Amino acid sequence: MTVHTKHYVTPEEYLALERAAETKSEYLDGEIIGMTGASRRHSLITVNVGAELNRQLRSRPCEVHISDLRVLVAARRLYTYPDVIVFCGEPALSERYRDNLTNPTVLIEVLSPSTEAYDRGAKFGHYRTLDSLREYLLVSQSQPHVDHFTRQDDGSQWLLSSVGDLAATIVLSSIQCQLAMAEIYYKVKFGEIES
Repeated sequence: MTVHTKHYVTPEEYLALERAAETKSEYLDGEIIGMTGASRRHSLITVNVGAELNRQLRSRPCEVHISDLRVLVAARRLYTYPDVIVFCGEPALSERYRDNLTNPTVLIEVLSPSTEAYDRGAKFGHYRTLDSLREYLLVSQSQPHVDHFTRQDDGSQWLLSSVGDLAATIVLSSIQCQLAMAEIYYKVKFGEIES
């Protein structure tokens, strides 16, 4: 019988490795998780969403980041790279290097077959511990469909609304923006097979 042991690393070790690495990885409670590349469809949706939000927020004190800004969920010892991040006001950055955001307002994940269950379940559970987080979107890349979770005023409940109509618009009330489904899926072809 073979026993496999996991090599646990500290957050400091992970951050030192990550800052020197050519590829990105995430960190969850002592374990480094490698990230794979995204499909063309995934990348196109991410850019569409980020560009549209950036256009709407350009003259306001908010920033939009796509895939490269690391978010720290301290309560769960999670360092992760959401597909799209929006925060308003001053960024709350942790660590000496100030490269881990701790106060996102909106997080958006484009679903992949290999990560969908995690994005919907455990990862959303981690994200919900962020006091600053007001809205969470899960965007399908296999069909026009978005699940939009909104934190309610009492902070303990999340309301889900699902949209599957390309003529519909999603209202992000926390940042006073609108995302037209047609903009999210601009140039996306659903009949093509992607790996």
